Amino acid sequence: MRLILLGPPGAGKGTQAKKLIECFGIPQLSTGDMLRAAVAAQSEIGLRAKEIMSSGKLVSDDVVIQIVAERIEQPDCAEGFILDGFPRTLAQADATETMLKGKGLELDHVIEMRVEDDELVRRVAGRFSCAHCGASYNDQDHRPKVEGVCDKCGHSDFTRRPDDNAETMRTRLKAYYKETAPLVGYYYCKGILQFVDGMKPIDEVFADISSVVAPRSSSGNP
Repeated sequence: MRLILLGPPGAGKGTQAKKLIECFGIPQLSTGDMLRAAVAAQSEIGLRAKEIMSSGKLVSDDVVIQIVAERIEQPDCAEGFILDGFPRTLAQADATETMLKGKGLELDHVIEMRVEDDELVRRVAGRFSCAHCGASYNDQDHRPKVEGVCDKCGHSDFTRRPDDNAETMRTRLKAYYKETAPLVGYYYCKGILQFVDGMKPIDEVFADISSVVAPRSSSGNP
């Protein structure tokens, strides 16, 4: 299963990706993580990326595509993967499709998570995380069970990203609608786009995604 979760920041893509990993055992591929891993491994493309980043420039699409291409050849991707944060533009989508075709592969699903703008702003402006284990929380609807104590690891240090505020979020949304939202039409035309209501509770959203990626027959058998 080769999958893209598509949606604006705050839609819940990361949360749902973690649940998919647990359920289906396929890795989540983040371009940031892959870049750092390639640089650390000192592979040919990793060294090229390091040189570009050291000069203060953005890593070009062709370099990122090569890093993704190398990553999906690793054994843990044999049964599929979830692309996280990539592609972001139509040019990247075209390059990704060409790369996959060159390997005899194709995307199985692109799932758009739809959430209203005001809800996205509310979610992002209220989120914080455990500084020790990274567990995520939100001021409005997901505070620690014991105030000031992480549910997962028991530590009491929390952190907030400085850009998690309403003003910055609305700027990020404008960038998303300009650069990434056109991918909705792109994948719709290819016949692999599905959408889920990201306004629902987390478990219901996951159930909807699961019904797309692993549909069951009417008899109830897998």
